[in-house]
Amino acid sequence: MTATATSNTKPADRPNRPSGAARLGQWAMNNGALVGLILLCLALFIATPDFLKLDNLVNIGIQASVVAIMAFGMTFVIVTAGIDLSVGAVAALGAMVSAYSFSTLGLPGILTLFIGLLIGALAGAISGLSIAYGKLPAFIATLAMMSVARGLTLVISDGTPIPTSGSVSLLGSSIGAFPVPIIAMVIAGLLCWFVLSRTVLGRSMYAIGGNEEAARLSGLPVKRILVTVYALAGLFAGLAGMVLAGRLSSAGPQAGVGYELDAIAAVVIGGASLSGGSGRATGTLVGAILLAVIRNGLNLLNVSSFWQQVVIGLVIALAVGFDVLRRKTAR
Repeated sequence: MTATATSNTKPADRPNRPSGAARLGQWAMNNGALVGLILLCLALFIATPDFLKLDNLVNIGIQASVVAIMAFGMTFVIVTAGIDLSVGAVAALGAMVSAYSFSTLGLPGILTLFIGLLIGALAGAISGLSIAYGKLPAFIATLAMMSVARGLTLVISDGTPIPTSGSVSLLGSSIGAFPVPIIAMVIAGLLCWFVLSRTVLGRSMYAIGGNEEAARLSGLPVKRILVTVYALAGLFAGLAGMVLAGRLSSAGPQAGVGYELDAIAAVVIGGASLSGGSGRATGTLVGAILLAVIRNGLNLLNVSSFWQQVVIGLVIALAVGFDVLRRKTAR
């Protein structure tokens, strides 16, 4: 009689799944800006209960809107491993041309709104052409555009603010209980998300940022894509400038000064890498809101504006350091 052999063979080992704590840690690592925003809000609520009042939260959203809209356009640029130092000046130029078209040329208000957007896109496209076809470094090309745009703004305005049209002023007002700047920010964010995650253009941006030469060899029209990217950044900057002008009911010659740095900071804080290939619309939104929360909280705590700049600089440095750490961990 043949003995039946009993098998001690164990089922094939299943791959070890990370524990709940490990998954939570990985999520926190990938969403560091959001975690920081939540912790900061809790800390500010403890320090000053006025922080979480509805009026203050709405004010934070309005304050974040201009930088966020500008930063969504900057996200496209940084994803492709570029940089755009001109967005603050382009925002001012778009708003100024729009206001001049209305107050001096007498064009209809709705038309002047589209003119401001067109000026922004045109300025961005010129920067893109200089970079893609003129082979200028993005830093130099956009620095030159920043100077040109700021100079043209001063020439057109003669150094004085110009009233905006009703269509532009609407961008700074409210529709019922809903502030239009926040609505514009949400629409711009959805558009940024859609382009990056649902279009061939968005996938091409990531490919160029990951390895431009490989993208070119794979058949992507890299030069045309880069021109489109900078034109989109200019378009978003033009919208941001008119939202800012709408809040003030006038276009100022010095509007948008320093906003390009806040836009870059929002994108980097949101998890994008300055070396390209990564970046999300949601992360950029969180980064812009985080900057607004910091400024709002420090104002509530009566902290000097000088020290606020120090804090913002430290936050940017920490964000870049966190990104370096996250990439090393991923390897």
